[in-house]
Amino acid sequence: MTRIILIVVALGLLAGAGGFVFLGAFPPEPKTHPVEKTLPNDQFRAR
Repeated sequence: MTRIILIVVALGLLAGAGGFVFLGAFPPEPKTHPVEKTLPNDQFRAR
């Protein structure tokens, strides 16, 4: 019974290490979005 648990834990560690190496080799692309900045409208200022 303990041998099965050790095998499952070892497979989980191997899968985690493989995922870590894969993300290090092929990092995900950063999400980009345009920045919108509202500027004050001086044309309609009260005189």
